[in-house]
Amino acid sequence: MGYPVFYSDNEAKTIVVEDKEASTEIKKLFGEQAYLQSQLNQQYISEQVFQKPEMLDGLNKIVHPKVRKAFQTWVKHQNSDIVFNEAAILFETGAYKNNSFNVLITSPLSLRKSRLKVRSQMTDEQIERRISNQWSDEKKIPLADYVIINDEATMLIPQIQKVLSAIKK
Repeated sequence: MGYPVFYSDNEAKTIVVEDKEASTEIKKLFGEQAYLQSQLNQQYISEQVFQKPEMLDGLNKIVHPKVRKAFQTWVKHQNSDIVFNEAAILFETGAYKNNSFNVLITSPLSLRKSRLKVRSQMTDEQIERRISNQWSDEKKIPLADYVIINDEATMLIPQIQKVLSAIKK
């Protein structure tokens, strides 16, 4: 719809590679094997955080404040009356409290799994582990100001227009 969107997950991927302070902290937490040839060792990190939830918490404490700071800087450079911050775990981290409005996009679990499989080439087990670390839609819906249903059956554009109209008021 032409509004600027900040993609938190993309920013996090950039931070873990390019931010020296973050990479140093990640190496302290996970060891030198956290990186291979200056790139985050995704497979190793995934195995660690899914086996030890405290490792995920430690990683989040390193990365999330930097993502929030990057978002705040990004907002200052936008010339739009509305900006969006797309984030997979907005509610789980409490970051939703910093927004004027929160829009939750919901999809049936089976559809989310199939999309993840196509997009990321993850195994069924990896997908299950990732989803198990996220809140259910039922838990997030009460925290959202607006909900958009993305189930491949419900029209998206009218829902988006309704949300935008409400936000503009």
